[in-house]
This record gives sequence, C-alpha cells and structure tokens, in this order.
Amino acid sequence: MTDLQHLLDEYLATRRALGAELRLCGRLLQRFVAFAAQREAAFLTTELAQQWASQPRDAQPAQWANRFGMVRRFALYAHAADSRHEVPPPGLLRGSYRRPQPYIYSDKEIADLLGAARGLSATTGLRPCTYAGLLALLAVTGMRPSEPLGLDRDDVDLEAGVLTVRQGKFGKSRNIPVHASTQAALARYAAQRDRLCPQPLDPGFFLSKRGTRITEWALRWTFVQLSRQVGLRGPSDSRGPRLQDFRHRFAVATLLSWYRNGADIERHLPRLATYLGHAHVSDTYWYLSATPELLEAAARRLDHRAWRPLR
Repeated sequence: MTDLQHLLDEYLATRRALGAELRLCGRLLQRFVAFAAQREAAFLTTELAQQWASQPRDAQPAQWANRFGMVRRFALYAHAADSRHEVPPPGLLRGSYRRPQPYIYSDKEIADLLGAARGLSATTGLRPCTYAGLLALLAVTGMRPSEPLGLDRDDVDLEAGVLTVRQGKFGKSRNIPVHASTQAALARYAAQRDRLCPQPLDPGFFLSKRGTRITEWALRWTFVQLSRQVGLRGPSDSRGPRLQDFRHRFAVATLLSWYRNGADIERHLPRLATYLGHAHVSDTYWYLSATPELLEAAARRLDHRAWRPLR
C-alpha cells in the first residue's frame, strides 16, 4: 500500500517542478487526504472523492465540480503508482459557475466601515491604522483583496503615486497609479507605521501590531467583525457583503461616471480592464449586465444614438 499523504507530496512536488503553483489546489488536496484519514480509507475511491467534493452542502455545484476535478487529477497519479486507487469517472459532478450579484456599497457604508476600523482595539495603535488604510485603499483602487497585502515597501512609490502589484492573479504584474489624495493618505500611514513599529519583522507595506505582514485570513475575519458592527451583516451571519465588493463598487462607479459624462465606453473599457488586472476585457463587460443602473445607462445611450438624426 502507498500512503496517500506520501503520494500527495510527490504529486504536488512533481507538478510544481513543471511550473504549476497549486496554492489553492494544494491546500484543498491536503484537506482531502485528512478527510480520507478520518475515515481510515487506505485507498482513493470514487465514493470517497464524491463525498469530499460535495462539501460544503450550500456551495454552488460548480465548486463541487471543481473540487472533484482536483481529486480526479490526483487520482490519476495515485492509480499509476498503485492500481488499487480508483480513478473517478469524469463529469460525475457537474455545474456551471454563477457569479454572485455584486453588492455596491454606499458612501455612508464605506465611511461607517472605516470609522469602525479606526475604532479597533489596539495595544500599539497600529492595528486600527492598518485596517482603515487597507479598506480605504480597496475602496479607491478596486484592487483584489489579496493585492494590497502583497505590497512591499518598495512596491509603493510615495513620490510618484504608483503601486506595483507583483505576480498577481494569473501571474501578472501591473502598475496602479493612484490619486494625489490616496498618495497622501498612504504617506501618512507609512509615517504612522514607522513611528509605531520602528523595527518591523517583514518588508510588507501594511503591517500587523507584531510587525508582520497582514494575512488574508486576518483581513477577512476582521472585515466580517466590522461589517457586523456597522449593520451590514447580522450578529451571526456568515454571508453578506464581501471584500471583493469594494472592487465591484469601484468598477461600477467608474463606468457610471463615464456614461454620465458621455465618454466613449468602448474606447475606455480596455483601460479599466488593464487597471483592474482583468485577463480579458469580457470580465469588465460583465459589470454592464450585472448592475441594473449600468444597464439603464447603457439603454439610454443606445436610445439616444438610435434617434439621432442622420446627416
């Protein structure tokens, strides 16, 4: 018998040596191996893969299918090492991904969140500064939640007002110019950070009270607490407006501003896609269909063009 954990270590090492990162996949497959160990399963079976992949029960079917596909690819490797490991048939779990409807924060809701962040308890005073700065930066730049966490000090040009995101989603890097007011706010945070944490343990721009980089888990946990505090979630709600919705708000607000100012959307949209770091401009077009106010603005624009007299 070949131990599943040993097989998984070999599988991940082999694929990573070929260039795959497998960050999420690696974490999930570790959970699958733990799931199998809890059931004292010596071999990978179709039933075991299906049971694990169909969690959590309230997830979208597309998420189940994605988890099942990860296990199936690992099963192909395991079966090659020991034929007693089953390879689940393809397509056993199917589902198409449905993007959740974006939540568009109001100005007041963002102000409330920032106010709550500034009121966070802290021994050194750095924690409220850091989380208020992180949430404000997400709101005004539309960055992915993980991107400001990955910024090092050298990635934030406080003179030119440019942020450098390195190895973001899809392995892409990009420069993000920011408004002068954002530039000034980042400089104020940097001064506070350096005063409150003169000997950091990490080169990260945004730091915890211990002088280490803020983790994505810590950001999400803190955001849930803040959103409950300001009434965006119930006291025990696990679902509600997300950090990702800051990005949606930025994209929608930008597009609405262009529509209201009569800008050429077709010409400007690729610029917004580049700024947001979208792999395809179609990802940016999605906001047009996902937001009723944008659809209405687009319809008005089309009506205006349709009735424009010919010359």
